[in-house]
Amino acid sequence: MTLYDIPVRTLAGEPGDLSPYQGKVLLVVNVASQCGRTPQYAALEELHRRYGPRRFAVLGFPCNQFGEQEPGTPEEIRAFCSATYDVTFPLFEKVDVNGAGRHPIYKILTAAPDEHGVAGDIEWNFEKFLVSPDGLVAHRIRSRVKPDTPGVTDKIEALLPT
Repeated sequence: MTLYDIPVRTLAGEPGDLSPYQGKVLLVVNVASQCGRTPQYAALEELHRRYGPRRFAVLGFPCNQFGEQEPGTPEEIRAFCSATYDVTFPLFEKVDVNGAGRHPIYKILTAAPDEHGVAGDIEWNFEKFLVSPDGLVAHRIRSRVKPDTPGVTDKIEALLPT
């Protein structure tokens, strides 16, 4: 099973999967509205707009497992993201990224190691996974690294079609 085959629900609760994103470079992020790293939404949106025409997408998965920093309903999450950061990238329903209830997408993602060779549990909100157009995790980027730093944008650009 690939990332594209796993059932997901949009923030509006509509069923689907990630097959519409097959062949694109993806930045998959567990997001939260009440986190010290929440301002990363602005950089994520900027990347989504800048690279979107080149077959790139940011995909956000709200998560309430870290300090209960995403307690909102889907409607509250959507309203916050829209009003505060003008988010246009796709947001999916709130998921668990760690533990027994870990969403199947995160079972695949968390098997990938970071730059230090460490795989396993997500450490905090806004951990990022850069997925190549063939659906493989190319880079795991910990939450403290801002998505618009040159190290991250260089990795994105290296995966994008020329």
